[in-house]
Amino acid sequence: MKITTKFSTLHEATNQFLYSSLSKSLSSASTTKQLHRIHSIIITLGLEKSSFFSGKLISKYAQFKDPNSSFSVFHQVSPTANVYQWNSIIRALTHNGLFTKALGFYGKMRKLDVLPDKCTFPSVINSCAALVDIEMGQLVHENVLKMGLGADLYIGNALIDMYARFGCMDEALKMFDGMPERDVVSWNSLISGYSANGYWVEALEFYNMSRMEGIMPDSFTVSSVLPACGGLVNVKEGELLHCLVEKIGLHGDVVVSNGLLSMYFKFNRLVEARRIFDEMVVRDTVSWNTLICGYSQMELFKESIELFMLMVNRFKPDLLTITSVLRACGHLRDLEFGKFVHEYMKKGGFQSDVTADNILIDMYAKCGDLLASREVFDRMMCKDSISWNSMINCYIQHLNYDEVLKLATIMKVDMKVDSVTCVMLLSVCTQLADKELGREIHCDIIKLGFDSDVIVNNSMVDMYAKCGLINDSLKVFENMKTHDRVTWNIIIAACVPSGDFTLGLRMINQMRTEGVMPDVATVLGILPMCSFFASKRQGKEIHGCIFRFGFETDVPTGNALIEMYSKCGSLKNSIQVFDRMKVRDVVTWTAMISAYGMYGEGGKALRAFEDMKATGVVPDHVAFVAIIYACSHSGLVEEGLACFDQMQKDYNLEPRIEHYACVVDLLSRSGLITKAEDFINSMPLKPDASIWGSLLSACRSSGNILVAERVAERILEQKSNDTGYYVLASNVYAILGKWDQVRMIRKSIKARGLKKDPGCSWIEIKRRLYVFGTGDKFFEQFEEVYKLLGIISGLMAKEGYVADLRYVLHDVEEDEKRDMLCGHSERLAIAFGLLNTEPGTPLQIMKNLRVCGDCHTVTKYISMIMQREILVRDANRFHLFKDGTCSCGDHW
Repeated sequence: MKITTKFSTLHEATNQFLYSSLSKSLSSASTTKQLHRIHSIIITLGLEKSSFFSGKLISKYAQFKDPNSSFSVFHQVSPTANVYQWNSIIRALTHNGLFTKALGFYGKMRKLDVLPDKCTFPSVINSCAALVDIEMGQLVHENVLKMGLGADLYIGNALIDMYARFGCMDEALKMFDGMPERDVVSWNSLISGYSANGYWVEALEFYNMSRMEGIMPDSFTVSSVLPACGGLVNVKEGELLHCLVEKIGLHGDVVVSNGLLSMYFKFNRLVEARRIFDEMVVRDTVSWNTLICGYSQMELFKESIELFMLMVNRFKPDLLTITSVLRACGHLRDLEFGKFVHEYMKKGGFQSDVTADNILIDMYAKCGDLLASREVFDRMMCKDSISWNSMINCYIQHLNYDEVLKLATIMKVDMKVDSVTCVMLLSVCTQLADKELGREIHCDIIKLGFDSDVIVNNSMVDMYAKCGLINDSLKVFENMKTHDRVTWNIIIAACVPSGDFTLGLRMINQMRTEGVMPDVATVLGILPMCSFFASKRQGKEIHGCIFRFGFETDVPTGNALIEMYSKCGSLKNSIQVFDRMKVRDVVTWTAMISAYGMYGEGGKALRAFEDMKATGVVPDHVAFVAIIYACSHSGLVEEGLACFDQMQKDYNLEPRIEHYACVVDLLSRSGLITKAEDFINSMPLKPDASIWGSLLSACRSSGNILVAERVAERILEQKSNDTGYYVLASNVYAILGKWDQVRMIRKSIKARGLKKDPGCSWIEIKRRLYVFGTGDKFFEQFEEVYKLLGIISGLMAKEGYVADLRYVLHDVEEDEKRDMLCGHSERLAIAFGLLNTEPGTPLQIMKNLRVCGDCHTVTKYISMIMQREILVRDANRFHLFKDGTCSCGDHW
């Protein structure tokens, strides 16, 4: 009996030693080979069905990423009612990312009535979270509650994490609040959830609450809070967290250091970011990615490429790094290095995904290698809408619109068209001014259901407006359910080229009514309208808004204000805006030179031109047009010619047709008709209607009819679409009494579908605009106006005025010609202004055409007789009439 007892005790001791040895060997196994050897021993000893060893083997194989062996071990013990074995296989599958299979085993376990325990649920809950299977997650949560495990700390932490990964932060918070016990993992799960879902404020709030609860943050806490600091650009909180990291010794953790690196890039603190990187003891791919991408995002493209070269010498980059560097190559237009990186990808065996290929297409396009872009596109096995759009954009950038339309047709068949495609195709219609294609794309947009997209609608409004279909543009605008600021800016800007300024002003008022705040683009759309109407009052109101919204430092806005004030008859205000501008570009100086030119201040324009050059601003083609124009309107012939010579000699600028037109105008306006004609004949460019028009206008003013007739013939040869040149030629023939020629030209204008702009003038009195057409008799007080003009005619006759009937270009009797002169629009506007303003106050009249010679003379007489200053803006310049003289010195 004693021997049996001793033998039994010895057997138990041997078993315990064996179990202990095998357990230690299993735990310490560091290679698959060692694990297989231990597994063989367990089988030899007949222990393979032991719940303890089978569970250990399942877990160990899972650690070695060998889930098939885990399956095999479990299969050998199946069917089993042992919960530990079920827990082991579920945990093994979850550990290896086989979440669907893990949930499948959980389902089998329940069908076999094996009751889960508190160790089962964390793995099952993690699988639900990984699969974002909300329905299954909620069902598992119900199972937890039914089994009375809702208070378990580990299960609670897993549930918080699951709901956070579902994006259900209310449920995660509810779970957190209901926990009787919490540890650092509980707080981390909640903070991480808020941070990962972009709830930066809440992430920081709960982090601070955890600190107040006495929870010591770990690396996981810090790596969750850092993105929140970066996302909120909360520099103070970020710096405090950085100090804590240093204090508790977490700076050696690579994940924490990567988080700090990313945060400082979001703060635009390059120096601190680089210092953290340089001090990192351990760096991984994420560290390099963060640094390279950070430099690239801060537009330090050259530096990001240099860092990439450092990285490849020590570390193998991943696809994220490579795509970041390819973007940098595109921005730098560095084709050679872009090709090098592409080749590195191929040799390195990188599996290029759709995103990487899209970036390659874009990089090659930006570097000008369209063939390489197309090559990448064609070899792509899988193309998304971005791929198609990138390729279409490449062709748009290279103005290859035929290929754009071909690709778009194929894209429609593959059903890859999205709103971005529509916007790009509309931009092509705009560039080609192709109305029919635009309407076709509009139909496609409706069929595809993109007609409710604000950006697409904005593009359609813009396309129709730029194709000259303002009514179609308005229809799209009116059918839009919502208008953003861009919509309003487009429709307001569209009114400028269409010439419908009344509509533009109405739109501005409607925009205000809808409470949409203007931006710089709005202001730049409104100011040209004020310029056209010469509405100085409204211009000043806009100027006030510019100050209120803080746009006064914007250079384009300042430039537009200079132009607006100059065209509204206030050179003084233009100068004030110019003087207050701290930054001036070539457009600023050109606007000021042009303003001086409009007022006949050629000397001041020349001084401004010299000042511009002295400040280091290089004049461009437009600046030279402005200065020669200014010289032309001040009779400064030699100075204007000197500026023309400077273009090529000093600035290597090839004169364009508009510069030659300005020189012709300069010479002919000063009476140098023969010299102007010689200049035209010596031009390296073929003279167009604008050149001959400048000469003809001067011939008519100077009375040089012989040259005028010859030039008129030249104009008719040009077949221009500008009616103004035909009218000029017609006027010359009218002066010569060649009425058959006049009638022929008028018929030609009608036959070609052209329309003569009717002469009109307008005046603003007491915040209201009054417009007058030539010969107009349908306006307020027309009887009083004509009566006043009759009285003034009598007074002028006493002063020696004789009507210049040459400016009546109709085949009628002389008395009728005098009546027609009296009905010119500027005279009606002046008379109306005299009747409706206080005596002695200045008048400002705007006219859409050039003031005729007789009206110019009459206005001088009126200024003297009525003792009024009269400022008149015609199509060319301003005339200030005072005491019987004009500021132009009869030089216009």
